[in-house]
Amino acid sequence: MKRKTLVLPAVAGLLAPVLAGCGATEAVGPGTGTGAVVVGTTDRIVASASAPAPLDPAVGYEAGVWNVLRQTVQTLMATPRGGGRPVPEAAESCTFTDRESESYRCRLRAGLTFSDGSPVTADDVKYSIDRVLRIKSANGPAALLGNLDTVETTGAREVVFHLRTPDATFPYKLATPAAGIVPRDHYPANSARSGFQVDGSGPYTMKAEAKSGRVVKIAFTRNPRYRGSYEVRNESVELDLFPDAAALGRAFDEKKIDMMARTMSSDRAQRMLAKPEDGVRLTEMPGLAISYLGFDTEDPAVGKKAVRQAIAQIVDRGRIASQVYGTTVEPLYSLIPTGVTAHVNAFYSTYGEPSAGKAAALLRKAGIRTPVRFTLHYTNDHYGRDTATEFEALKKQLNDTGLFDVTTEGTPWARYRPAELRGDYAVYGMGWFPDFPDPDNYTAPFLGRDNFLGSSYTSAEARTLIAQSRRQADRTAVAPAFERLQDIVARDVPVLPIWQGKQYVASLDGLGGVEWAVGSSADLHLWELDRGTD
Repeated sequence: MKRKTLVLPAVAGLLAPVLAGCGATEAVGPGTGTGAVVVGTTDRIVASASAPAPLDPAVGYEAGVWNVLRQTVQTLMATPRGGGRPVPEAAESCTFTDRESESYRCRLRAGLTFSDGSPVTADDVKYSIDRVLRIKSANGPAALLGNLDTVETTGAREVVFHLRTPDATFPYKLATPAAGIVPRDHYPANSARSGFQVDGSGPYTMKAEAKSGRVVKIAFTRNPRYRGSYEVRNESVELDLFPDAAALGRAFDEKKIDMMARTMSSDRAQRMLAKPEDGVRLTEMPGLAISYLGFDTEDPAVGKKAVRQAIAQIVDRGRIASQVYGTTVEPLYSLIPTGVTAHVNAFYSTYGEPSAGKAAALLRKAGIRTPVRFTLHYTNDHYGRDTATEFEALKKQLNDTGLFDVTTEGTPWARYRPAELRGDYAVYGMGWFPDFPDPDNYTAPFLGRDNFLGSSYTSAEARTLIAQSRRQADRTAVAPAFERLQDIVARDVPVLPIWQGKQYVASLDGLGGVEWAVGSSADLHLWELDRGTD
């Protein structure tokens, strides 16, 4: 059996995609057709009475939702192929107009229109971003744009963003769907747009098919009016949304889909790595998603820093990774993962190898009686079936020391996330897919005001370091500040990093562009896919 390996140049310090292996070169199944490329995913997009607008850019703040918006809604800036500093997308040019990084000016491309033919103007940009801040959805992305003071327009093509404080990461934020440009005829100024339709000026138009309030399929059709930086390599893509990894895998085995994106099961990925399948490519992508425990720092039990430190001293990340996920994740000892500027193994430097003896000493010195009792909460339908196994393993590690009496409880995401924001959970598991690959986006969302977790934890030093780092246009120069930030997190343990994920994408032979179609933040670039290449 021949093994094919493609190694692309590393960009921005990230690992390049690698084709791990494939079998026979004769193309079979959907990969030989001339119709829509069919991509499978386990992302969940659901509308309910309490959350009726999952695909509105002012509301949607999950990886699956953003992957729909990226295909249909343009942003002024975009992350270039392979990563790196953002480049103009709907904009012709963008630049800071002052040394302090407080004023950012963009000029739109000439002739830009929405998919219905109506012009895209600077007023549309202002309208779109203002409504995100005005709606300020509790689960939405408004915090990303929270440093924005005012948006000013000059003529039909020029827009200026005035920031409250310096922020060199602002171009990255303008490259996220939170800053997507939408037509005001379809998106109310003061409320979210309900349902599953998205309209914009992006590479594709879309039509969703839903059953029982859940999207099961989205047909993307090339937008002939698109004017932007992406080269669209296909005419149409069908995105099929499966209820779980098992259903996704069966569809791929039956050749009903051309590509299995996120998230295939960990055991499937390991089997394919060990024994490549005929007619199939397995591509390993750089992964920047992380998994972590969050703590209510006002809880009677885990609100005590020594308790959180003792947990950090006991948790064996290596065993979690190897026993639950195999080779598909790596132990993570910092909020900032490997491959991102300023990463250091702060938790390992602080705590070393797992030790019940050292944990007992921490608790004894703080005068804390044992066993310490709490519940480990996790969502049982959002991150995959392995989550329950992971949390049982964490419970066992803690309880086996005799220092803790831990129970576990799984809850569907629709109830889990609101409960977490209300502060109902003392300890809870979460995942993080970065909005952009900068150390700021692994720290500010957890340590800043109005943080993603609704956490009451406050570190004046951490917030000062974040603010100072945003003055640095050269993002490689921020390493000392973020190294110190990682030490603060390891000391105070408001969150506890557990693992960093890898990404594996399986595709049928004959489908080209796969190595560029999934970004390091699990973002889909469906325009990269094309037929007839190998």
